[in-house]
Amino acid sequence: MDDAFVVGVDLDDVVVDYAAAFRPVVAKELGVELDSLTAEPTDWDGLDWGVRDTAHYQDLFRIAVSEHRILRDAPPIPGGSEALWTLAREGCLIRIITHRLRTGMHALIAADTVAWLDQHHIPYDDLCFTGRKAEVDAHVYIDDAPHNLEALRAAGKDAVAFTRGHNKGIAGPRVNTWPEFVDYVRVRRAERKAS
Repeated sequence: MDDAFVVGVDLDDVVVDYAAAFRPVVAKELGVELDSLTAEPTDWDGLDWGVRDTAHYQDLFRIAVSEHRILRDAPPIPGGSEALWTLAREGCLIRIITHRLRTGMHALIAADTVAWLDQHHIPYDDLCFTGRKAEVDAHVYIDDAPHNLEALRAAGKDAVAFTRGHNKGIAGPRVNTWPEFVDYVRVRRAERKAS
């Protein structure tokens, strides 16, 4: 890393309201009323939504991405674009780190991801598709997935949990809103400059 302060940013359920886009697909595919599913799952794999297991989740994901194009059309999390522009204007390098790719769907997923980022005016300097997020350098990371937060922290990374229903059991540091994350980054940048 050079002298820039690098912010590693997850997309789904952090910048992109993935749960809001995925929920109607799950309801349709399971043949249940949308209102029977909580607004967001309280566990990572959507078991409380009726997802049976990881293989079932992957099947639903493929349908959601290829037939419903949720990675292109999902709504944004409020405040994400503005917060990332604030950090970029303050000199941070924004590194998007997401694990969306699935075999046989790379071109579609990559294209829809870039289209979504452009459509919602999300600033970024790098776009990394990987599940091994701890191998991608950043000074501060923001993520929602319990397994990613645990892996980043186990590798000694400064990883902030973006509060969602499925990660409330994960210890801090955590933020509930994008402005809180901007404040967190400002403190970390100041500490780095002072050291």
